[in-house]
Amino acid sequence: MLAIGDTAPDFTAPTNDAGSITLSDLPPRSVVLYFYPKDDTPGCTKEAIAFTAMIADFEAANCTVLGVSKDTVAKHDKFRAKHALDVVLVSDEATTICEDYGVWVEKNMYGKKYMGIERATYLIGPDGKVAQIWRKVKVPGHAEAVLEAVQGL
Repeated sequence: MLAIGDTAPDFTAPTNDAGSITLSDLPPRSVVLYFYPKDDTPGCTKEAIAFTAMIADFEAANCTVLGVSKDTVAKHDKFRAKHALDVVLVSDEATTICEDYGVWVEKNMYGKKYMGIERATYLIGPDGKVAQIWRKVKVPGHAEAVLEAVQGL
């Protein structure tokens, strides 16, 4: 399990618009890595819209915002277009990033157990170290709390 102060696990993964991203290749700035279960579901949509609404504030604080789910790049593209999202969405179909960050977990719905993504956010400082972690995130007010933490770095 990752802890504050640990070096953030590096990754290279496809993103929306047929892009690709490598965490260690990003310029030295803060990174918000938010993990969410699935594109175009109510909570995930609200979270993505909240981060998009504040993207200029994150940019002004020298911070990149990345959303990560198991969805394909094609689904990410549709999700971004449908809701006019400005955050970069990373596709982790193999769940490698989710596993490295400890958010690929056993879930339980109506007595049925299955593996899925726990809604969680990692704030990575410009030094590549985990600065803050939010687990089992509740969407209302979350983007604002993350921005406040970024501004406090």
